[in-house]
Amino acid sequence: MKKKVLALIMAGAMTAGMLTACGGSATSDAGAAPEAAAEATEEAAAEEAAPAEAAEEETTDLGGISDDPNTLTVAAWDANFNIPALEAAAAAYKTKNPDFKLEINTVSGSSDVENAVTNAAQAGDYSTLPDIVLFQDHWIQQYVSNYPDAWKDLSGANIDWSDFGAEKLSYSTIDGVHYGAPVDNGTAIFAYRTDILEECGYTIDDVTGITWDRWLEIGREVKEKTGKYLLSMDHSGDDLPYMFMQAEGLSQWKNGDPDIAGNETYQKILQVIVDGANDGVILLCNSWSEYTDESIVGDQVAGVMNGNWIIPTIKQVAENSGKWELTTIPTLSGKEGYASNGGSSLYITANCQNFDLAQDFLAYTFGGGEGAIETYDNALKNGGVITCCISAGKSSVYQEPDAYFNGQPIYADIVAMGANVPVVEQNDFHYNLRTAVGTAITNATTAGGGSDLAAEIQAAQDDIVRQMNL
Repeated sequence: MKKKVLALIMAGAMTAGMLTACGGSATSDAGAAPEAAAEATEEAAAEEAAPAEAAEEETTDLGGISDDPNTLTVAAWDANFNIPALEAAAAAYKTKNPDFKLEINTVSGSSDVENAVTNAAQAGDYSTLPDIVLFQDHWIQQYVSNYPDAWKDLSGANIDWSDFGAEKLSYSTIDGVHYGAPVDNGTAIFAYRTDILEECGYTIDDVTGITWDRWLEIGREVKEKTGKYLLSMDHSGDDLPYMFMQAEGLSQWKNGDPDIAGNETYQKILQVIVDGANDGVILLCNSWSEYTDESIVGDQVAGVMNGNWIIPTIKQVAENSGKWELTTIPTLSGKEGYASNGGSSLYITANCQNFDLAQDFLAYTFGGGEGAIETYDNALKNGGVITCCISAGKSSVYQEPDAYFNGQPIYADIVAMGANVPVVEQNDFHYNLRTAVGTAITNATTAGGGSDLAAEIQAAQDDIVRQMNL
């Protein structure tokens, strides 16, 4: 698929409009999170009109680098989310270097970047890569492990790494080396329709810091009285088990191996999902569009839990403005839970010939330097990108109340929550495990046949062990 190269001469105002996107994916589902989410929006985004001061040309690669000593090239996806953040960073850096230019190659999805790095590494020729690439958090460790020569060490950049949450840095820090500058905050939120809770005699406080058992009780009552589910998820790429476990401070992996079979906590977590599905509390959707367009925008749910990139989807229902508030995640013990889903960081490639400029640009903007507040304020306004940089999240823009969320300063709250997300072990087979566990959940639900959950979890682990050749 052809991509558009935008040679952005950053002398004018940035494009405006907070539009639906995800960094997210998060994950490969959102960019999803999110890849299903990101790739669903990116196909349309690729057809968006470019900013007024952008010159366009067609290309089939990531664009390489520029001969201009004041120009950097970057490849990223999502014209409504990541690209406005890069534009904001370029504009901020021009206050330090008026001659600076950032050429942005907008690709159709994260897989374009992943494939380009793979092809370049296997060919032993990195000349097709740009100076900088955006890369999904859940994938980068595999690519650094497989292609260590493709990346440059960012540890020497003038970045205060303590200004970022440890969980976010855990993806881009490999064997003690910092490879990436964090961009979007994938902190998970649990948003609730407070008017529906109130109809059932509850407030946002009643669903904050509670056990999953109590949450299920409330959910059954909400379903009975209002017909609304208390949660939904795209079950074709189900991230609930990962987020639920992270909220417990635990991983699905242990020392590189899957750690789900015989894991009492994991079985309890999956039992919550199975019981929720059986009792009409959790709606397990068959696709991303069913999840977003039908369950959320279609107003079937009184609660939404996912990476914060889901907020623009929630906001598509204008008549529900003022009826939502967000809080933390329930846990098995009742403590407040924190998790993350989706997110990406920026990495300098081996092809970068202007390393000092690239390093300084990232440090000054996304890395918490003097341009961080300007970068992230405009990234939030223009693309809905929430900072990973704790100090930048203290700006006046982040403290502003959000009318849609009943006047709650949600962006400041999300940054604060992000600092509490626990670091858990990651693995290159993250998505393989997600698929196997999704099948286990389906089979264990009444609709799926009601199989024994423990046996299904064992089958999922056996499947992953085979795939990993352990």
